[in-house]
Amino acid sequence: MTDLNARYAEAVSLLQQLISIPSFSREEGKTADLLERFLKDKGIETHRKMNNIWAWNRYFDPAKPTILLNSHHDTVKPNSGYTRDPFEAKIEDGKLYGLGSNDAGGCLVSLIQVFLHFYDRDDLKYNFCLATTAEEEISGVNGLESIIPDLGKLDFGIVGEPTLMQLAIAEKGLMVLDCVAHGKSGHAAREEGINAIYKAMEDIEWFRAYRFPKESEVFGPIKMSVTIINAGSQHNVVPATCTFTVDVRVTDAYRNEEVLQIIREHVSSDVKPRSIRLKPSKIEKDHPIVQAGIALGRTTYGSPTTSDQSLLDIQSLKVGPGDSARSHTADEFIYLDEIREGIDLYIQMLEKIV
Repeated sequence: MTDLNARYAEAVSLLQQLISIPSFSREEGKTADLLERFLKDKGIETHRKMNNIWAWNRYFDPAKPTILLNSHHDTVKPNSGYTRDPFEAKIEDGKLYGLGSNDAGGCLVSLIQVFLHFYDRDDLKYNFCLATTAEEEISGVNGLESIIPDLGKLDFGIVGEPTLMQLAIAEKGLMVLDCVAHGKSGHAAREEGINAIYKAMEDIEWFRAYRFPKESEVFGPIKMSVTIINAGSQHNVVPATCTFTVDVRVTDAYRNEEVLQIIREHVSSDVKPRSIRLKPSKIEKDHPIVQAGIALGRTTYGSPTTSDQSLLDIQSLKVGPGDSARSHTADEFIYLDEIREGIDLYIQMLEKIV
């Protein structure tokens, strides 16, 4: 218990320091400096690329599989509803307030303490790689994605996001599609032209009604929503083009590339994805780390929100202290007890497999 108390106290102190430093996405240099200095002061060799800091356990063995411990230190910008200073890390009534306290500072400092707990062990079945990363809130290319080649072979990952320490064993991917229906312009008063709006309507109806053959055990069917449409310039001209945007939430039943191919086979509009980077993710329910969590009374579920899991090509579990419902809200906070529980449960889960 003394060890847990010390780790909890150090985690809270580090989180207060992180909160006090603005670290908006793409502007995380100073929090990266803090994290780098914190680990180096522990005698840990660190590596840095842009605003991403990573390290391996002392007795790293390339013959052993490696567990990734990842969370992010960037934040969104505070919204207009704040009544507190978002950078004042104040403790009141068992809560630590401040921007990034819940998303995902509590997860980050807890995972750092977990890494420190296992750092000096020479009897582990696994290696540990700690990655504290940037640009998660904007799914930026200079965050976790930029250092994956530097991390070496990874067996599976734990991604720290606020889940009330329940086990998110799957996460939806995201594709945003820009579509263009093509017609032929003409005068609206005469029987001429091909109305692109009508062609778009046929495709939009397909997006509304189509059901993919395979469905996720966790999420059910893929969800496609047409969210923006634009066409026409004046009332008496048949429009030659109609553009529309589709939000596609991809489940673990498909890869993004497969979904895109199926869509293109069924619609006449040109379909261009803004990105296929944000992949759906999944970890099998019988995976040892999931079973370890279940044995500790944790429940499993599928997460509708995206995280850095979407950038990983390995099985990963999203789990962490804090509540996703508090993320990006005014006067953000995390309960201190959640941080203590987070450190304790992370360690207990991992002790069952390492």
